[in-house]
Amino acid sequence: MKKIFMACLMAIFALTAMAQKPVISFEEKLYNFGQVPEDGGRVSHVFVFTNTGDATLILTNVRASCGCTTPSWPKEPVEPGQQAEITVTYNPAGRPGGFTKTVFITANTEPDVTEIKITGEVLPKATEENN
Repeated sequence: MKKIFMACLMAIFALTAMAQKPVISFEEKLYNFGQVPEDGGRVSHVFVFTNTGDATLILTNVRASCGCTTPSWPKEPVEPGQQAEITVTYNPAGRPGGFTKTVFITANTEPDVTEIKITGEVLPKATEENN
């Protein structure tokens, strides 16, 4: 009987430990830059998130869908209840027209990949013909 009780206790402990997960919760998952000039330089937006789970959040990789978009993210763990930021920078040079770019965040969450997006329209730079 004592062995059965201990086995049940261990199973409950294991299930409780497995249930503790970090949760990445963003204030917003999509940001629209609106219209940006092609020759106006890079534009950036800060995505704020909170670990709303009950375990430490660790971002293992953050990558963009193309080379024109660069994310920067915290390399240190984010404890439950803490906020942190991911800055996404877009380079409009040579890219007139509409854009939608995705940033993929890999972390110890369920699911393990979360997406955020930026969108907007790059206005072509003035040329001699346009003046």
